[in-house]
Amino acid sequence: MTGQNIQIDSNFDGGNIEVLSVDGAGATLAIRADHMSEFKQWFHFRVSGAAGRELVLRITDLETSAYPLGWPGYNCRVSEDREYWATAASSYDKDADGGTLTVRYTPASDLAWFAYFAPYSMERHHDLVAECAASEGVSCRCLGTTLDGQPIDCLEMGEGDKQVWLYARQHPGETQAEWWMEGALERLTDPADPIARALRARCRFHIVPNCNPDGSRRGHLRTNARGVNLNREWDNPTAENSPEVLALRNAMDETGVDFAMDVHGDEAIPAVFLAGYEGLPGLTDDHYAGFTRYRAILDRRTPDFQTEKGYVPAQPGQANLSMSTTQVAHRFGATAMTLEMPYKDNDDLPDPEQNWSPERCRQLGRDCLGALLEWLDGAG
Repeated sequence: MTGQNIQIDSNFDGGNIEVLSVDGAGATLAIRADHMSEFKQWFHFRVSGAAGRELVLRITDLETSAYPLGWPGYNCRVSEDREYWATAASSYDKDADGGTLTVRYTPASDLAWFAYFAPYSMERHHDLVAECAASEGVSCRCLGTTLDGQPIDCLEMGEGDKQVWLYARQHPGETQAEWWMEGALERLTDPADPIARALRARCRFHIVPNCNPDGSRRGHLRTNARGVNLNREWDNPTAENSPEVLALRNAMDETGVDFAMDVHGDEAIPAVFLAGYEGLPGLTDDHYAGFTRYRAILDRRTPDFQTEKGYVPAQPGQANLSMSTTQVAHRFGATAMTLEMPYKDNDDLPDPEQNWSPERCRQLGRDCLGALLEWLDGAG
């Protein structure tokens, strides 16, 4: 390769990359593991000095990443304005340098940002929380603080008696989840939206847009500042290891929970799906029907959702109660669920330009609220 070397950096909110070598417009890179953890999959970096030149970026050693099956069929996301995120042509060779994703892109301008999925910065989080907190009938409380001293924000609204908890980004690299939150909150705070008005009349909402601010700012995939996977702490959270979960679960104990949705992203499955609580000890048909009925409503309401692909259900009595959905369903007798969105495209409704996108996440947030109102109508 010829010409001046490009520059690559990631020392910013949510940044993550290791630069192994640079040669002209090409570079060999690796992903930094989460602090005090072996999890690695999230990347987010900036390339400068490449206007009009084809970049060839090789991210190596990916067979040791958290989810190697996430790379075949995956396309890196790229933006030149940090607002619109498109796909960059990507190919995966599991036998090259321990597994290599090769990304090719020709920027029109001198700067281009690359990421595993469209990033959702802590600054954007604070903008979202501030805008919602200034909306009529919305309050914001801090449930606690993280190990790095960041607030765990909870937005509350609604006058009804149904206690609804919506929470996202236990796994910080699953930025789809906070884009979903943006869409859901836009709908709920719109005074002209009839679905929002009906929901707020019937429910009290408790919404935590980001459960893991430390991991988000540090550029982690899956863990907090101590390298702890928060979604395996719900049976026994501690102030030392998982203050985020401890604060959230304590707040739920105060209010009770009727309906809960934990919002995530999945690396390997190219679809939107829900996971429930099939394996709960002593699970009754009536309790589980709350989940299956919501899933059927969402399936009917949006083509972006489907029920054929997803996780293998736990066997009866074999639920992992350290996970939030099963713990919340068990602890409160609630209808609880985990919503998963893809990093890849949504194969049922593909979009070659963007694959699964922030815009689709936001729309799904709105759709899930519409499904919730219909679910409440049939709850008796």
